Amino acid sequence: MRRTLGVAAILIAAWIPAALVAAEAPRADLVGKLCGDTGAMGEGGRILTALAQDGSPDDRKWAAPLARAMIDRKLTCDAGGAVLITAEGSQDAVTRAPRTAGERDRQPFLSLKNRALFEIAAATLQLRMATDLGQRAAALRALERQTSGLPDRLFEIAAEEESDAGLKAQILATAQAAALNSTEPAKRIRAVRHISTTPDRRALAQIRPMTADPVYAANPEFRSAVDAAISTINRGILTGDVLAALYNGFSFASILFMAAIGLAVIFGLMGVINLAQGEMIMIGAYVTWLVQEGLRHLAPALLDWYLVIAIPIAFVVTAAIGIALEAILLRHLYKRPLMSLLATWAVSLFLINLVRVTFGTQNLNFVTPFYVTGGVPVIGDFIFTWNRMFAIAFAVVTLAITWGLMRLTPLGLNIRAVTQNRTMAACIGIPVRRIDMLAFGLGSGLAGLAGLALAPIYSVNPQMGQNFIIDSFMVVVLGGVGTIIGTVVAALGIGQINVLIEPLWGAVAAKVIVLLMIITFLQWRPEGLFAIKGRRK
Repeated sequence: MRRTLGVAAILIAAWIPAALVAAEAPRADLVGKLCGDTGAMGEGGRILTALAQDGSPDDRKWAAPLARAMIDRKLTCDAGGAVLITAEGSQDAVTRAPRTAGERDRQPFLSLKNRALFEIAAATLQLRMATDLGQRAAALRALERQTSGLPDRLFEIAAEEESDAGLKAQILATAQAAALNSTEPAKRIRAVRHISTTPDRRALAQIRPMTADPVYAANPEFRSAVDAAISTINRGILTGDVLAALYNGFSFASILFMAAIGLAVIFGLMGVINLAQGEMIMIGAYVTWLVQEGLRHLAPALLDWYLVIAIPIAFVVTAAIGIALEAILLRHLYKRPLMSLLATWAVSLFLINLVRVTFGTQNLNFVTPFYVTGGVPVIGDFIFTWNRMFAIAFAVVTLAITWGLMRLTPLGLNIRAVTQNRTMAACIGIPVRRIDMLAFGLGSGLAGLAGLALAPIYSVNPQMGQNFIIDSFMVVVLGGVGTIIGTVVAALGIGQINVLIEPLWGAVAAKVIVLLMIITFLQWRPEGLFAIKGRRK
């Protein structure tokens, strides 16, 4: 037994140096090529690039300094081999043991062609080995410009090992582009089919030039794959555009609804054309900004939740301003519609200039919380963005609460009674003046919530309310004065039509066309889509 163990130990001791020598032999041969003539140097550069894909981690770790040293002229050759100059000192290029250059040392001179080869080798090794994300990204950018001649599976292997999702997607995109330029039709066909699985305009821009390629005319299988990919991508783009138009229309409609629902309550109840309603939207946005700044200084940990925290504050502040406006000014002008129109216009100008003097005229900067950041790619170029989804969801919740308040509470019953017949409501004991005040406060508070919903996706400045007042009146008049369902339907219709027309003729033309459509419709049905029975007379 002891004799067997002794023999095994002798064999292992003899094998280890032999293995080290065998491992060093290819490395010494590679270093010899780096110190050789121009042709040998080029071959050495290609070997270094191949090691980035097929070499072991030890091989790549050994090769990376050599590729960089050839570019930076940090390698010297002498009769004993080559010396690598590093930050730690001079080392033997093969063994990496400390060593000084000999008396007849020389530096390899790179031609322009070989320099490009070594730059590719350095970038491929950096892509596989660098621990810093920025260095790997820089290496990928260098390789994107010269993908021809790279190892076939370099990008696939690098993508499998990549931990950063964004850089991984870039590596895969570069791999697809490289495969499209391959000399092998089979690889190009696989790449074409793979690219068509993400049908967007970028993919179409990659595939469409293939129709002018000589292989397209000569290879029926390649031509069939390209045609099928273009057809698939076009269908995906069309589907994405339709979904994007619907989604943007819903988003714009939700904003219109938020801006108009408060005006519908006020206009439907009291018949007051409140030109200051847009400024209530603006005040709601500014209150949201003040809540954000307050949390920034007092409770930074809650800063991401400022939109949620600001909901009751924005509503209460704008509702209080509305109640004060009704009690101080409008209460005395109900039977003089022209005077109430001028009065609310004056209030609008006053609020705009007050905010302008207090906060300035520049757009406010809002923090973008994590729950309204980014989106999810769906199909084509359509991205399901969370900020628009927030506006839609907020409008739906506001609609549900407003409907419940108007239909299920005594206040809502009284508001509906006064809206239908003010005189009869007063005769049966409903406090009409008090209902007017509370309804005006409710309408103003809803406008404040609209300003909050707009804060993450719209430019907030003293003039922002002016951009919504006309659209709000169009929604209220088209839907039918004082009806929630009419406001919803009108907002959806105007929002979708505006989004469909705007890309064709521009924003101004879209506004004009929508206005003309509304005027034409009102000629046929003056009371709007849904009218309260008491107002049809």
